[in-house]
Amino acid sequence: MGSEGPTAVTINITGFKKFHGVAENPTEKMANNLKEYLAKNTQSKDNVVLGSCTVLETAGQGALASLYQLLQSAINTKEPESVTSGKTIWVHFGVNSGATKFAIEQQAVNEATFRCPDELGWKPQHLPIVPSDGPISTVRKTTLPVEEITKGLEKKGFEVITSDDAGRFVCNYVYYHSLRFAEQNKTYSLFVHVPLFVAVDEETQMRFTASLLEVLTSVCK
Repeated sequence: MGSEGPTAVTINITGFKKFHGVAENPTEKMANNLKEYLAKNTQSKDNVVLGSCTVLETAGQGALASLYQLLQSAINTKEPESVTSGKTIWVHFGVNSGATKFAIEQQAVNEATFRCPDELGWKPQHLPIVPSDGPISTVRKTTLPVEEITKGLEKKGFEVITSDDAGRFVCNYVYYHSLRFAEQNKTYSLFVHVPLFVAVDEETQMRFTASLLEVLTSVCK
């Protein structure tokens, strides 16, 4: 059956609105402008399917209702008849105001303890994100090939690092739930931290995002 048509990799994108201590959140503009950017600039579109591009109101507890609605919507979406099988990937973009490179986050921790409140003022507590998963030391890792993705992006000229440090950021809350949902529903999840536009300009960040889609499609097909 797999030989009857192409395998699609459907990639859904999320960003976040501006939050405390950051003058501008690049991920909001990236999520809002990605479809238009790809239509104008992407040459190779074979087997690449861009699903939803959504800006989440918050990175903390307040994001859960909209996050799960988004994640479930991709499960409920029927694939085109021309696609015999496919993979659904969620890429969550967050900003690290102190960064100068892109960072692929390999894991999230079951910890609701961060150094700042989220966009709606929710203050993290020293508690597990999902108590039934175990203690705050519990880790969930992405099942995507992070090293291969990183190398693919480096070949395209981007400075990219891998990180196990998502737990320092409030967006770890979203990533942990997304990884948990991915495991339960046989989808994929990845979190990418980007710098501010003053460190890496908007055009470069849009090119990075487009290149990430290409790399993900290549390594996952």
